[in-house]
Amino acid sequence: MADRDRSYRFDQVVRGDRTNYQSGPSTTQVLTVLTLLPIGGTLLALAGLTLTGTVIGLCVATPLFVIFSPVLLPAAIAVFMAVAGFLSSGAFGLTGLSSLSYVFNRFRQATGTEQLDADRAKRGMQDMVGYVGQKTKEAGQTIENKAHEG
Repeated sequence: MADRDRSYRFDQVVRGDRTNYQSGPSTTQVLTVLTLLPIGGTLLALAGLTLTGTVIGLCVATPLFVIFSPVLLPAAIAVFMAVAGFLSSGAFGLTGLSSLSYVFNRFRQATGTEQLDADRAKRGMQDMVGYVGQKTKEAGQTIENKAHEG
């Protein structure tokens, strides 16, 4: 009799002093599978169609590539070389600019002029704030005068 009390069903989960019975997949899981099955099938069909179209296009274009290869191969090499030239030129330019910027900043730190530049920038900002404040005050007075006239 004691053995019967301890027998478990295949879907029974025992955790500590609690026993939970699982009855299969939840409703959410079933709905998820039912929703994703047509979407997955459609995407798989589209992938098959794309692969078929690519293979057919390659079969049609291969003779053209063979016929025009004396022209296409040098053209492809020329395009590749031009693109590589532009990309390497840009990379060398950026490297040069960053190197010059680094050297210039190190030179400024070594000579101690960066504090003077910071003070000059602060004064410039204070002057600009004062100028903008003055112009705003003048614009407000102009609007106030026109409002009194009208």
